[in-house]
Amino acid sequence: VRSSDGAIVGEAAVDFVRQFKVDYAVIGVSAIDPDGSLLDYDFREVKVVQAIMASARHVILAADSSKFERNAPVRIASIADVTTFVTDRCTSDAIRLICAGANVSLIEACA
Repeated sequence: VRSSDGAIVGEAAVDFVRQFKVDYAVIGVSAIDPDGSLLDYDFREVKVVQAIMASARHVILAADSSKFERNAPVRIASIADVTTFVTDRCTSDAIRLICAGANVSLIEACA
């Protein structure tokens, strides 16, 4: 358990998550790169998110438009690997194209 925010990270968390198959996983990210990479800061947290994504039949990414203006060093996956992307507004034409090409459902709450 990470003391700064109570997040459960690390190999024990990854092993625990891998025991399950779930219908839906809702994930968040720290940043979205113009190439579609989903990014975060903590390698241990990324491993847990990757395990959750691998265990889910449907992956829902929830990220507000500020994530398009940020950067982070650790790659989680591609936006093409999610089923649904929910955001306030998609400010990136490149991300729109990636979503359309990968059949990712793009939901803009403020559009």
